[in-house]
Amino acid sequence: MNALHPQALHASPAGWPGDIFSALKAARVRQVAYVPDGGHAELIRAVHADPAMIAIPLTTEEEGVALVSGAWLGGDRACLLMQSSGVGNCINMLSLVRNMGGPFLTFVTMRGEWGEFNPWQVPMGTGTPEAFRLMGVHVLRADRPEEVGPATAAGIRMAYEGGSAVAVLLAQQLIGAKVFVK
Repeated sequence: MNALHPQALHASPAGWPGDIFSALKAARVRQVAYVPDGGHAELIRAVHADPAMIAIPLTTEEEGVALVSGAWLGGDRACLLMQSSGVGNCINMLSLVRNMGGPFLTFVTMRGEWGEFNPWQVPMGTGTPEAFRLMGVHVLRADRPEEVGPATAAGIRMAYEGGSAVAVLLAQQLIGAKVFVK
């Protein structure tokens, strides 16, 4: 427990990360798999701080596809947090979701869009929605902070009540363009 702020364990992050966190809690999502990502940092910290949730760091994104599927088979709810550059790593593993027919939920911070400085991020950022669609994953998108809550609620409902595979794409404008200086 945080001695300085005992309520910190149960505090929701501010803004759109808080919208996602609150919705995941309300939907009884216990396992949150992630590849470390600055765009998801507040959400990841909140999951780590919550004793009712399990934060699972991954070495690669496709591990998360298997983890989310395995959690569902074991009677638990899970989701995957990743960056758009990791979507390409998941293509083959998404065949598991497609063939299994169970729910799948991922939140993807987008790169290669608004203000991107790194040309290596652009191809996968551009191809992310279509890559998901080709693998049978329904794509929802939030471009503005006020769209995150509704997109999250819709994705959760589609996944856990409808048994669908869903990706909620979080526009680069939400996280801002990364800046690296020498």
